[in-house]
Amino acid sequence: MGYRDYVTIETPPADSMDIYVMGKQWMWKFAYPQGPNSVGVLHVPVNRPVRLLITSRDVIHSFYVPAFRMKQDAVPNRYTQISFTATETGRFQVLCAEYCGTNHSKMWAEVDVMTEDAFDTWIKDQQRGLAHRQDMGGAPGEVAPVADMATEGQKVAAEKGCLRCHTVDKAPMLAGAPSEQHIGPTWVDLYQRKTKLSSGETILADEAYLTESMMDPTVKVVQGYQPVMPSYQGNLTGPEAAAIVEYIKSLRSDRVQTTPLQGPTYEPITNR
Repeated sequence: MGYRDYVTIETPPADSMDIYVMGKQWMWKFAYPQGPNSVGVLHVPVNRPVRLLITSRDVIHSFYVPAFRMKQDAVPNRYTQISFTATETGRFQVLCAEYCGTNHSKMWAEVDVMTEDAFDTWIKDQQRGLAHRQDMGGAPGEVAPVADMATEGQKVAAEKGCLRCHTVDKAPMLAGAPSEQHIGPTWVDLYQRKTKLSSGETILADEAYLTESMMDPTVKVVQGYQPVMPSYQGNLTGPEAAAIVEYIKSLRSDRVQTTPLQGPTYEPITNR
């Protein structure tokens, strides 16, 4: 396989539906940005691209669906990703393919591929709070079962002190108005933005970068800012980090990005 084919395979479709996956000894948990969570069952619609953002709460696991020929490591304090499109309905087994302790061989789950209508109904039912049998158990650091992840992320960011250093004001700044200096970069329009680092490198602010910046903030420092942010490794759980990422993704300004119009070019008139 060549590099171009590899990039094509590894790049999720633009319209992919995101689902967060967390492995922990010894179960798989799934969280949807719309709100519902589930344990042991990954619900997806048939014929719709899905991107899984995978992490671990404790040790290294590996999310493996043999029927899909799909496997991706789950690493603590990091997000890996893999995408797929299920082409037929049914239930398919999920295993852990990385030895993770005593009950590694019993770390099972399943993918429930549903029709579009059935999936939409399931999502609505979960949002109404009918998912108490599949909730996350209410353990500290885990997102509430029926909470919107962006809303939960805003709450976590406030509790952890993130908003003391990062602005989240969506109001567009008036031309010529003085800008308020913050210790850290603004979160507004940050997601998927090309960001220049102090090293001179330019990176894309995707889920992996945002998560890395929480866990190892001095590794990639944005140009013009000081490496003063503390590491949140051990202070943020996987679900909390995912919720903050979803909150950052929701912070879009109403500002329209425009480029100067290129008008016609006139040759100067000269006296002959």
